[in-house]
Amino acid sequence: MDPVRSGADGAPDQGAPLGADHTDLATELAALLNRSARGDREAFARLYDATSARVHGLVLRVVRDPAQAEEVTQETYLEVWRTASRFDSDRGSALSWLLTIGHRKAVDRVRSAEASSRRETTYHQRNHAVDHDATADAAHASLEAKRVRTALADLTAIQREAIELAYLGGYTHTEVAALLDLPVGTAKTRIRDGLIRLRDAIGVGR
Repeated sequence: MDPVRSGADGAPDQGAPLGADHTDLATELAALLNRSARGDREAFARLYDATSARVHGLVLRVVRDPAQAEEVTQETYLEVWRTASRFDSDRGSALSWLLTIGHRKAVDRVRSAEASSRRETTYHQRNHAVDHDATADAAHASLEAKRVRTALADLTAIQREAIELAYLGGYTHTEVAALLDLPVGTAKTRIRDGLIRLRDAIGVGR
């Protein structure tokens, strides 16, 4: 039995929720993930059925292509199956851990596609004179991107997770709260605090 299951049409099988209460659900998902880490395929199948719709929805928002979203979702659960033992319930919920992996893989897929597109235009770029101002602008943008990545790495895991969902995944505060099983006010606070730390680290307004 393959640990990752799909519906008859190849799309993720959403399955039935494990429970209505968020606390009970979070506890059960964590238990299923821990059992999966010990090689329990039945537990992993239940975990997949209960969470794949959420993971697939996040991935689709990032890659914006249904076929690629299905592929990335499958890749996400293959990684979850291989690395389930790394899950630490003290650092966040099981669903949040799954969404983080899915989001990272979706962003990697987008970056890979962008890199491929850039390679296709390399010959054209190399055979045209590059304006000095354009070169300076590109260097500045690269420097700014590096500063942002460094600043993101300095955030707490929960702040970084909320900000990535809101600003890289394109989710509203309400959607971020739902994805992370948090009250809307708590999600807004995490995003706000993370943005304040980013601003201070990057030096906006200095």
